[in-house]
Amino acid sequence: MNEKRVLGKGTTAMEVGAIGYGCMGFVHGCSVDTEKEKAVKVVRQVAELGVDLFDTAESYGGTRSESIVGEALEVFGRNSLKICSKFGYEVTPGPDFDAVNAPLNSKPDHIRMVIEGTLKRLRTDHLDMYYQHRVDPGVPIEEVAGTIKELMEQGKVLHWGLSEANAETIRRAHAVLPLTAVQNEYSMWMRTPEKTIFPTLEELGIGLVAYGALGKGFLTGTISADVTFDEKDFRSFLPRFQKETMEANQALVDLIIKTSKEKGCSGAQLSLAWILAQRSWIVPIPGSRNINRIKENLGAVNVHFNQEELRNFDEALEQINIIGERYSGKFAQTVQK
Repeated sequence: MNEKRVLGKGTTAMEVGAIGYGCMGFVHGCSVDTEKEKAVKVVRQVAELGVDLFDTAESYGGTRSESIVGEALEVFGRNSLKICSKFGYEVTPGPDFDAVNAPLNSKPDHIRMVIEGTLKRLRTDHLDMYYQHRVDPGVPIEEVAGTIKELMEQGKVLHWGLSEANAETIRRAHAVLPLTAVQNEYSMWMRTPEKTIFPTLEELGIGLVAYGALGKGFLTGTISADVTFDEKDFRSFLPRFQKETMEANQALVDLIIKTSKEKGCSGAQLSLAWILAQRSWIVPIPGSRNINRIKENLGAVNVHFNQEELRNFDEALEQINIIGERYSGKFAQTVQK
């Protein structure tokens, strides 16, 4: 995969492959955790395929995702890869960590403390990108930015970003310490960022790292409304993955499958190619535990829309009304509107 994109601009710029890799799914949100040995093998295979952007977080699996990524990528030259992680929760190490109900904590002393554990688990002396996982209403974003600036001066962080932040918070943070990227959910069925933050990102020269690019699997066309999710699978309690909601949103999947057949690609490839076609500064980070699915996802860089195709497809998208909230309960409150 040779296509490159740039997140940020000027001194904040970070060049990465057009498609990155999200490392949450091995230990968080799925019905069954992947054995560590297998997970390490998959992450290494992803790097061997040419992916250079790896995204994890302290909270994923109670720090276990960071340990997997660290062991897997240690064998590669550190400067050839971009390793990104996130802070911002009170994390209890281990498989019983409950990210949904965990309290937020972006106090300066907490950030200074937790980065040491993150660096140790990732087996590195620096992070290419360090995100605030969720905005902490109890800590001014200016204090967070000032703390990250200290870590940059110490060489522990090269770039920084926010996740699920609104335009006002992005501006305030950027004014103190320029951001390289914002990580938000973005896909064909989650287009809210186009109105809420795209103008700000464009103006300030900040990139978007898109998680949930495949609609947590729904946009691939491989999940039917009759599916039953294990209670450990976080989709089991998401509003958009209830039977009635999936049936209502099937029109989007039908459009994706129809168009993908016309273009000779898979539904996943079409969904990722559409994201890549929106802006040159967007990098999706789909995650999968199946190496064949990962190879399929990376093939999206070879799927292109001409202007007429993109216009016609977007007109069809506009006719589809997506039903259901992204999140519910306490977790929904951590996402800035």
